[in-house]
Amino acid sequence: MAITGSVSKAFAPAQDAPVSERDLDWSVVQRVQAGNVGAFDQLVQKYREHIFSIIYNMTSNREDASDLTQDTFIKAFQAIARFKGQSSFFTWIYRIAINTTMTFLKKRSRRRYISYETINEEVSTTEIFESLTAKTQTEKGALVHELQEKLNDSLQKLSPKHRTVVVLHEIEGLSHSEIAEITKTSVGTVRSRLHYAKQQLQSYLKDYIS
Repeated sequence: MAITGSVSKAFAPAQDAPVSERDLDWSVVQRVQAGNVGAFDQLVQKYREHIFSIIYNMTSNREDASDLTQDTFIKAFQAIARFKGQSSFFTWIYRIAINTTMTFLKKRSRRRYISYETINEEVSTTEIFESLTAKTQTEKGALVHELQEKLNDSLQKLSPKHRTVVVLHEIEGLSHSEIAEITKTSVGTVRSRLHYAKQQLQSYLKDYIS
């Protein structure tokens, strides 16, 4: 009986392995490349909020973030015929978003303000803003305008490349290796930039960190 059981298990049909997100995205991309333009909407729906979040946290402006998110997907659609699947679609679209935003930031000259309330919600678990978000509601109410100014000034003082790693790692939760692939740098460079950015932010915010 034991032998029979072993034989039956050996010849039992193998269960299908779970399909990865990368493979799912690639199948949609292939449909778009084959002429099914409507399939691109699936990718837009899947990644729109993530892309908007990244861009918003780099620009500190919802209107700009909305426009740049749209630009990102337009560029992705226009270039999708050249996408060969050598990286994940996730990495590819993030890279387009980062490059689009970096170009915008270089051209931007007018002052932008970052929302303290949004930072409080989205970055409440990050090391950088941990002590800020730990304050009581009364303290927050008293300091909100001053903090809003200081947070904006501090983030704007970071170079785009340093702000990028902070947003991707601390807010989006991406790993060092994922960021390295998106920014086309080494993991060591990502870690170095992140370490420097944290030191700079802590220095800028030292009067507000208990």
